[in-house]
Amino acid sequence: MTDAPASPTTRTALVTGASSGIGEAIARELAAAGLFVAVHGRNAERTSAVAASIEEQGGRAVPLVADLSAGPDEVRTLATAATEQLGGHVDVLVNNAGVYPGGPTESLSDDTVDALLATNIRAPHVLVAALAPSMVEHGGGHIVNIGSWMARVGVPFMALYPATKAAVEQLTRAWAAEYGHRGIRVVTVAPGATATPGNADSADVLAAMTEGTPAGRPVQPEDIARAVRWVVSDEAAFVTGGTIDVDGGIASTRMR
Repeated sequence: MTDAPASPTTRTALVTGASSGIGEAIARELAAAGLFVAVHGRNAERTSAVAASIEEQGGRAVPLVADLSAGPDEVRTLATAATEQLGGHVDVLVNNAGVYPGGPTESLSDDTVDALLATNIRAPHVLVAALAPSMVEHGGGHIVNIGSWMARVGVPFMALYPATKAAVEQLTRAWAAEYGHRGIRVVTVAPGATATPGNADSADVLAAMTEGTPAGRPVQPEDIARAVRWVVSDEAAFVTGGTIDVDGGIASTRMR
């Protein structure tokens, strides 16, 4: 990993859940756009491998390992480590890490409920509380929350996960109002049914889910990553407080 600190003019980003899937694609896209990226993950080997690969391709990255469900203190430690490793400032926070267990409501264990709430809602809240004041001090920044098309669609046997993503959309609206006049833009990017390594065994299900959408195929992690890169660019300077659907039309259209 690079030992050279970021210069005051180098834009930096912390991407949570970036050791694979959507988060990895976002980390790679932001690094390719010139940002110095802190790659967060729970698995040290996979996280380090992603950061090393980014650097091999000419980008700048550092791995950070933390369990976001472990408690708020560990999340705050992650925020501190990211700030230190990125040269004293985090300009872009991408709250991507999430867990998505499903099943009948009555069979969802207390531990599973705790993990959903801690990872999908509490961790983003703690990170914003820890990092937003420094963003303001450095002249502004960007917060991108990764949502889900399921936040606005009722799906059987998947009640709590979409509810956490609906909460994320509301946090986006509230944070945009809270921090907007201080130079921070906040946006939700909501993927549709996305093909990732974590759901590779459900490829047939994803294909069936998306066959009748305008796109006709599952979302790819790179589709989400490109949207995030645009959101944190100057081209999106007037975009804040809302949700950008990158879902192939699955949440808003019916083909048959």
